[in-house]
Amino acid sequence: MRPLLRGRLAPALAILALSAAGLSACQKVDDAAFDKRVHAYLLAHPEVLREAGEKLAENDRLAATKASTDAIAKFRGQLEHDPRDFVANPNGKVTVVEFFDYRCGYCKLAAPEVVKLIDQNPDVRFVFKEFPIFGEVSDTAAKVALTREAKAKGVQLYQALMSEKALDDAALDRHLAEIGVDAAAARKDGEHPLIERQLLDTHALAVNLKIEGTPAFIVGDVMIPGADIPALKAAIAAAKGGSGPVKSAS
Repeated sequence: MRPLLRGRLAPALAILALSAAGLSACQKVDDAAFDKRVHAYLLAHPEVLREAGEKLAENDRLAATKASTDAIAKFRGQLEHDPRDFVANPNGKVTVVEFFDYRCGYCKLAAPEVVKLIDQNPDVRFVFKEFPIFGEVSDTAAKVALTREAKAKGVQLYQALMSEKALDDAALDRHLAEIGVDAAAARKDGEHPLIERQLLDTHALAVNLKIEGTPAFIVGDVMIPGADIPALKAAIAAAKGGSGPVKSAS
């Protein structure tokens, strides 16, 4: 407890002490009077409630961070080394994992910066987790992207689909054709049970990590929710241990 908070709580603590003393002497406690004194003190010092709320929020944040770190450690293999995922810069020493949806607006904002980070940091592996949460078109795009032909296009396909402001079936087929993928064949191959199994596994992994939205990045033990590129770059730099610069995405 901070000294300031302890000082401001001293009168209330004194009241509690007196109450406890009364109990030890088998005296009847006047609950109404006690409540009135505490109420009056808190009205006179409302900042104590704010400080207590801030402390509670900080405790909650620390607990959530620990839970996230523990979960990441538990599922590290599935996160970073699932052979079914597409990986850019596969020989990198530092790993970034992204959970994303091709129809997510914030994913689209982050995507150009992600591509730049991939290009500028060949020593960083980028693992792409297809995590469709925005409906049928998202599901179809994720399934198609996991086919052998589409995965061979990797970052090119990611960049193309993320560049589409309103991805629909027609736009999906157009982008596939533009990068040399047979859309009809990819759609058919995307219905394979193994691809459905991979998407279910990714959703289960997201649940275990308490990921509820996209994008979500993981670097080492650090979870970065949302399109927070500065935080992503800082986490990469920390993971590198200062051994190499994370170049600006601007």
